Amino acid sequence: MKIFNEMTGQKEEFVPIGDPVKMYVCGVTPYDNSHFGHAMSYIFFDVIRRYIKFSGFKLKYVQNVTDIDDKIINRANQRGISTSELTENFTASYFADMDALNIIRPDITPKATEEIPKIMEVVDRLIEKGYAYQTNDGSVYFRISKDEDYGKLSRRTLDMMMAGARIEIGEQKEHPMDFALWKAAKPGEPSWDSPWGKGRPGWHIECTAMSIKYLGEQIDIHGGGQDLVFPHHENEIAQSESYSGKVPFAKYWMHNGFLQIAEEKMSKSLGNMLTIKDVMARRSADAIRVFVLSSHYRSPLSFTWDGLESAEKGAERLSRAANRADSPDLSSDVLETVTYRREFVEAMDDDFNSAKAMGILFDLAREINQAADSGKNIENARNLLKQLAREVMGLRLEVQEHTAESIEAAPFIELLIRTRYELRQAKQYQMADQIRKTLADLGILLDDTPTGTTWKNKK
Repeated sequence: MKIFNEMTGQKEEFVPIGDPVKMYVCGVTPYDNSHFGHAMSYIFFDVIRRYIKFSGFKLKYVQNVTDIDDKIINRANQRGISTSELTENFTASYFADMDALNIIRPDITPKATEEIPKIMEVVDRLIEKGYAYQTNDGSVYFRISKDEDYGKLSRRTLDMMMAGARIEIGEQKEHPMDFALWKAAKPGEPSWDSPWGKGRPGWHIECTAMSIKYLGEQIDIHGGGQDLVFPHHENEIAQSESYSGKVPFAKYWMHNGFLQIAEEKMSKSLGNMLTIKDVMARRSADAIRVFVLSSHYRSPLSFTWDGLESAEKGAERLSRAANRADSPDLSSDVLETVTYRREFVEAMDDDFNSAKAMGILFDLAREINQAADSGKNIENARNLLKQLAREVMGLRLEVQEHTAESIEAAPFIELLIRTRYELRQAKQYQMADQIRKTLADLGILLDDTPTGTTWKNKK
């Protein structure tokens, strides 16, 4: 198995530090509903986790929740509620989305606000070792001038980093690139008592503290989006290696590509955000996973509704092949599966090439159908497709049974379902209910589930 390591810029053989494999992936900041970029990232890391275990390794997986930061404080103030109420609601919403997408929950999900003692312990040790300093207002900053190889992950020099860097009003930094480990309390903000006065943790320090507490001072895999390479992951490395004196903090650094809409990166500032709930109201979890996994995790992914519609049809093809009944005139001629398994493993061993692996599953599904039509024994092939698609790719492979008439009408039914969803979003509930009633009168029943709206014929 080979993994592309962001630190070295090349693929490297995967040799874990020990047993189990230790994997940390940066989690969400729960101040709003999770967006489709979260779905993309966590589907990829879910499959990476699944495949490592499929390959025979034991694995311990930690993913944090950043439940205190400026965005959370601002959003809570806008809504007139506490930060804890805001984050509890959106954390629950996030995990509901992950469950609906069939993403296995992390082994441990620490929250920043519940790890304050460990965070303070790490900050205190960095001060003792000269890597951090306290300012007059009670803040604590990391001293980047003390870290000789700062910038090694993003391959940036201090001169490059200094472009646009400045010291904000009220900050007492020694160097403009020094970053906050502990932020002094401001009026009306949540804060905790510390040796440096009341305050709250900076963004970067929480991941160092949580990773060290739950996985140890050195880990195998650290993951996240490409937008986290600098400054977040760069700062994590500086903190963690300065704290422990051990190099490397993480052996393999993995980053997924950006999600793009109309060739632009999806972001709140551009106003092109799509929530997971928006997408799941119109497409199944299997369709979303097929759509995401048909791209390589390091590549940018372009979101289109047409692409998702094609993925829905692809997911249906896989489901029908995996659940295909044996031919009534079954022969003793057995469909060979060794080549498909080997090619699938080779694809996934090559830096988790899910796009190639998905293509192999579609080839297998096509051959299963052809073999079944010719009376071959497809049991082993069918079982292999189920194993690889479910155990590694995380597909549920559920088949919706429809009549021939409803299959022909499927595009129109899907259009009405999308229209109904848009009406409900616009709070036009009476018109939305009329669509449900009309379809029911025609023998089509709608089922609103956490994974979206499905339909079936009346029995």
